[in-house]
Amino acid sequence: MKYSKYIAIFSAIILIIACFMPWAYYPDIQKNFTGLFSENNIYGRPGKVFIFLSIVIIMLTIIPRVWAKRANQFVAVLTVAYAIKTFVLFAACYRGICPEKKMGLWLVVICCIVMLVATMLPDFSLKDRSISKKSTLK
Repeated sequence: MKYSKYIAIFSAIILIIACFMPWAYYPDIQKNFTGLFSENNIYGRPGKVFIFLSIVIIMLTIIPRVWAKRANQFVAVLTVAYAIKTFVLFAACYRGICPEKKMGLWLVVICCIVMLVATMLPDFSLKDRSISKKSTLK
């Protein structure tokens, strides 16, 4: 794809922004949790992991090497897996109380999937290494 590099970079930047947005509202404590804040740090700070992985994906997307494209696919798969784990953690009900899922949590999942698709379709051309007509073997 011609624009896959730009789509991957754009979705990585949106993912970084989504880490600062509200992910879920918990009515029992009346607080919004983000990727970098949860009450008493009970859910950790998954936003730090997403920011790190987004920066790695941006760097690997810019590098025009085959190994970078393959590593980028691996990192994108890890990002999607971590996004699914985080979605289940933040959206799960507990003690009969279900949190309200906010836009930031949905953006995290969508951006990770878009990054995965964009890294699977890199705009990369290989050099032609066919044997030339001037072969030394006659």
